[in-house]
Amino acid sequence: MKRTAGNKLVVAVRVTPQIEQRLRLLAETTGRKQSFFLQQMIESGISTLEAAWLPPDVLSQVRSGTMPARQEASPAIPDLFDGH
Repeated sequence: MKRTAGNKLVVAVRVTPQIEQRLRLLAETTGRKQSFFLQQMIESGISTLEAAWLPPDVLSQVRSGTMPARQEASPAIPDLFDGH
């Protein structure tokens, strides 16, 4: 993963051709970018994923805004955008 100049994270995601087609249709029909809809999906679904996957004490910290900053660990698999 890579951060842009605006400090936004760039993420690559693999999707099926059917999902790609649906996303493209949304973008073309509405005149918005595909990234807009991906951002909307992430923002609207992350709370549900956190509730399902995070331990209750960590979820509580996330929701209260008291989660300590994590140290970046070097990834076990090279990043898609790291130039390797």
